[in-house]
Amino acid sequence: MVGLHLTRTADNAAAIDALASDLARDGGGRVGIDGLLPDLSRQLRRTRAPHPRLLGRKVTGAWTWEAEDRRDRRWWPQGITTSAFTGVRERHGHDVLMTTWYSKKGEGSRVSVVDVERRRYAHVLLVMPTLTDGRPGITPLKVHAGGIVWHGDHVHVAATGKGFMTCRTADLLRVPAGSPYETFGHRYVLPVRFAHRGGHEEGVSRLRFSFFSLDRTTTPPTLAVGEYGSTPQKTRRFARFALDPATGLPQPDAEGRAAPEIDERGEVRMQGMAVADGTTYVTASASGFLPGTVYAGSPGAFRRFRAATPPGPEDLVWWPETGSLWTVTEHPRRRWIVAMRRSGFGARSGR
Repeated sequence: MVGLHLTRTADNAAAIDALASDLARDGGGRVGIDGLLPDLSRQLRRTRAPHPRLLGRKVTGAWTWEAEDRRDRRWWPQGITTSAFTGVRERHGHDVLMTTWYSKKGEGSRVSVVDVERRRYAHVLLVMPTLTDGRPGITPLKVHAGGIVWHGDHVHVAATGKGFMTCRTADLLRVPAGSPYETFGHRYVLPVRFAHRGGHEEGVSRLRFSFFSLDRTTTPPTLAVGEYGSTPQKTRRFARFALDPATGLPQPDAEGRAAPEIDERGEVRMQGMAVADGTTYVTASASGFLPGTVYAGSPGAFRRFRAATPPGPEDLVWWPETGSLWTVTEHPRRRWIVAMRRSGFGARSGR
């Protein structure tokens, strides 16, 4: 018994349906991910960092945001995931990325849908739907959003000590111009369906959902979670949750709780992880000005690759279609989405 567990909250379907219907009266409403992809309004740019050493020794490709997003000190990039295995490629011809941001000014958190092939992206505000006396409403989702997993129709957003929040891409809503709902300038919102709340027994420290990834090398896939710890004295655990093959969600026991397997051999300042062909890859930050590290191998037996990423690496995802690991960096004026070939970390093949 590890003394840690997850419990799923009630479904917000009624509140989301009411919100969608209300927005539809003015020409907005539910559009889903397929309705958003043709309407990515911002331009992504292929780039190089100002100084070659900043880009990281293992980086094979880099993209950056529009100038406003590169400089913005309100919104900070954090998580990254890919639509691989979600059906997007089959419907649109190629996969896309999704990143998270959190606001330092109380505006909540958001995701950006990023089409690297078309070099376009759009921001989507994450919201908590409400329904009071039959009247729908929204409040911003205020979480750090340090990690994100896109699995089927579900998008999971890390909420640190709270566990994680789960949305459905089919619930993505367009907000028409002039709407009374406060969206801080965002034209689209994605409401939370339910939360997976982290719990812990007495004497066991709460698991921090700092970042997570989907390990597809297991059958069924496993949700792999990691903790950020800035010093050796802080816990830096890995946790694995079995997923229900039918729903793709954490598998609960008879009491409705999902318990993880725990490995305590994490590295200091871990920011993201990905698993490919049984190998675990972990990003670790140094500072806002020094390149980041990638660890490759398995907990307790990692090989360290120094200066592998630009400064400020965050979450990490394995994108099989490209043969690369992808991360996003957070600091203003030093913000990139970067790709790194797995072969650069000792993998036999780039795929």
